Amino acid sequence: MNLGRRSPFYLYLLLNISRVPSKEVRTIELSFSKQSRPVLHYNPDWVSNKDPDFVEGMILHHLMHLINLHFLIKPKDSRDRMIWDLAMDAAINQYIPQLSAFGVPLNLLIEEGHGADNEKLFVLPPDWMPDKSAEEYHRWILQKMDELGRYDIAIVAHLRENSSDSHTGIYQTQDIDMILELTKSDMKKAFNLYGSELESGVKRMVELSISKPLLNWKDKIRHFAGVSEYGERYTTVLRPNRRYDQQPGWKISYMARLGIVVDTSGSIIEEEFDDFFSEIEALSRYLDTNFVLLQVDRAVNLEIRYSKGTYRNMEIIGGGDTDLQPAVDHLQEKYHPEGIVIFTDGYTDLPVVKRRVLFVLSKYHNEEFLTQARKVYGHSSVVVLR
Repeated sequence: MNLGRRSPFYLYLLLNISRVPSKEVRTIELSFSKQSRPVLHYNPDWVSNKDPDFVEGMILHHLMHLINLHFLIKPKDSRDRMIWDLAMDAAINQYIPQLSAFGVPLNLLIEEGHGADNEKLFVLPPDWMPDKSAEEYHRWILQKMDELGRYDIAIVAHLRENSSDSHTGIYQTQDIDMILELTKSDMKKAFNLYGSELESGVKRMVELSISKPLLNWKDKIRHFAGVSEYGERYTTVLRPNRRYDQQPGWKISYMARLGIVVDTSGSIIEEEFDDFFSEIEALSRYLDTNFVLLQVDRAVNLEIRYSKGTYRNMEIIGGGDTDLQPAVDHLQEKYHPEGIVIFTDGYTDLPVVKRRVLFVLSKYHNEEFLTQARKVYGHSSVVVLR
């Protein structure tokens, strides 16, 4: 209610967020449900022992993560994640008085490798670098660490997490495009109603987030591929069996099961083939496996198991009219893929696909095909190559 008095904008966002008590979290943690909605898990013991003002600050902290779309950040590894943790907090804590009172500037943390002598440590930006994004603070930290040449980020990361919160729930997002779409929709509605009452810094954050384009086509393909997986179980002596001593344990090997359909009709330009196949090549390295690729115009012209480097020696066969259905039927009947990616300009009938599907449309695509595909398979099933 205090946040609502500060601005109805925050209250509107909170009404769309589930609040779930949990002894599994230490303080408060933001995550997302299977329905792609934000959830605040909170430890009721922690909340009852803290000043309401401070709890309000922590709730606002997680709202700021949501407002800044920090769930889109994907660290390269555990060390990079520690750097992002600091950068994200520096970007938002400067706008939260209850937390900035316990703030320690990034430059002090990075240059001296320690924080203040108290139980609370909230990261703030350097005094000369306010009002920047997490991406800008991330670059600054990398640059400063490179200058120092001797810095171990784990020391400060440990201090930060012990005194504030974990970002685990933000990083473990599944249907990222749906989360993005729903979050932006909520923010747009809240901003249209109450945006004029926000302080200038937060107002600018919201404006940048709601104007930020949705995921680009490369991110959509990689995300689609990442969730089109199956797990193959096998025994390994390297993992102990939890039930039976002296027996090998089980491990699951995840492999992507993807079918790729490429429309090779005469209306698709060579530049777009190059762009699409460069991403398919990147996908083959990203997935650690091969996948089936079909070229099609009126019928299936080529069927190959695509693996790293295949594109360099692959001929584009086709040039006639387009019918995608024979290729889709062939994939579904012979390979039973978990997901199918279809690259086309859309100047054909919409195929009937019984698996998960992602249509990647060329820049000069048929708008009627795009509209119909989204209506039949959902908004997130189509992306335009730009």
